[in-house]
Amino acid sequence: MGTLKLEPALSRPDLLAPPVVKALEIWPAEAPVDAEQVLVAPIDAGVADTAAFCEAYDVGLEVSANCVIVAGRRGEVVRYAACVILATTRADVNGVVRKLLDARKCSFAPMDEAVRLTGMEYGGITPIGLPADWPVLVDARVAATPHVIVGSGVRHSKIAIAGPALGALPNAQVIPDLARIA
Repeated sequence: MGTLKLEPALSRPDLLAPPVVKALEIWPAEAPVDAEQVLVAPIDAGVADTAAFCEAYDVGLEVSANCVIVAGRRGEVVRYAACVILATTRADVNGVVRKLLDARKCSFAPMDEAVRLTGMEYGGITPIGLPADWPVLVDARVAATPHVIVGSGVRHSKIAIAGPALGALPNAQVIPDLARIA
């Protein structure tokens, strides 16, 4: 995990957004990893964006996961979902995601909307602790990665977690080819 100084996330709530802390406190017993195995590391918020983060902390893009919030619309109905993809890929928003959300139109949620709805900071949104009614779409490549780095809900830290654990989050679905190689 590069040069990150990792420690159990539950021991450092100051490095997590409030919804992430709540989710870890009620972590399901049947999850493939215990809550104590979810790790967090402080980082410089100025390099929270993926490419800068990976370079600054010697973390490979192939183990860095991004969580993007999408909004799918059909008429007046808007459905939100989180897509968890590796940094080496791009979410197929207008193909796979649009069909999964049964939407006519699908796009990345506007920044202010994503922040308001998740209770997390833009650039740090994580699949852990999202609204309970949102699907969490996890690309099969992420779920197959032994350990990945993902946001923590804030820009000044990152979470390290087993990829299979992301695929087992509440409302998570592992989707083959959710993303395409960038």
